[in-house]
Amino acid sequence: MAKKITDNFGMYFITDSTVTKTSVISQVEQALKAGVRIIQYREKNLPTLVMYLHAKEIRKLINDRAIFIINDRIDICLAVDADGIHLGNDDIPYASARGILGNRIIGLSTHNINEAVTAENEGADYISIGPIFPTKTKPYHHEPVGTDMLREISKKIKIPFVAIGGINRNNLQEVLNAGARNIALISDILTKKDIKKELLKCKSRI
Repeated sequence: MAKKITDNFGMYFITDSTVTKTSVISQVEQALKAGVRIIQYREKNLPTLVMYLHAKEIRKLINDRAIFIINDRIDICLAVDADGIHLGNDDIPYASARGILGNRIIGLSTHNINEAVTAENEGADYISIGPIFPTKTKPYHHEPVGTDMLREISKKIKIPFVAIGGINRNNLQEVLNAGARNIALISDILTKKDIKKELLKCKSRI
């Protein structure tokens, strides 16, 4: 049975081998130990075979312990039987992805109110909103949306959304106050020695 996204899953964990020496497998292991309920494999600069092997091992690790999302790559999502895909503005259109993936989860990146509403109307299972603040983790081609826009979007849509981009422990409460219930912290988590410990700290605040 296909898994579904529920509104309040809290931490949305994203792998990233560019900001830490910790392997993506170890990143996932620690996220699972911290009780994270949704994990996205996002490695844009690796060869396809390496990405496939990573995703295959992560699929085994996760099993039924969390929702497993693949960033961008529908081929890898299908090859490892992941639970869903996350697509950006430059990826395959939602309608085409839905035709390929059936009832698997599809999340879409959005950067303003119009994109968020359009994604919901198209049928996306969830969206990400960002970058909320400036960030170097991902080369966004969009200006930070800020918490005011996040607050407005949270009033406009009903599907689950993830706040992402430049979020850290210092500004986390501001993001939560703007209506976010699902948060992605990348650099602020992955650059720390004990990823599990940092995840638990942040989870306790959401």
